[in-house]
Amino acid sequence: MNRKLKAAGLTILAAAVAGGVIALIIRDRISRHRRDLFSPRSLRRLAALGHMKREAASVDNIRLLRDFIAWEPRPALRSRARTILARMESEIAGLGLAPGRGPA
Repeated sequence: MNRKLKAAGLTILAAAVAGGVIALIIRDRISRHRRDLFSPRSLRRLAALGHMKREAASVDNIRLLRDFIAWEPRPALRSRARTILARMESEIAGLGLAPGRGPA
């Protein structure tokens, strides 16, 4: 019985450690995608926009996309960012919020 309890405890501990490592990897990937939005490589910027497309609308994301649109030299990437920005702004407007302000 004692052996089974130790094995179960070690299994639970290993699962918790694995879960923690996975959470750290996911957090790193999210921050990397945000950093890559202003990468010198256009393919990374395109990938970062793909990530932003799946993100929930928030005031921070809207401000980030507005900064990106003002900075981005490639018209195709600016256009893609404008599409994502329009979707996020309409989601925020549907909630009765306006970027830069609290609830209406």
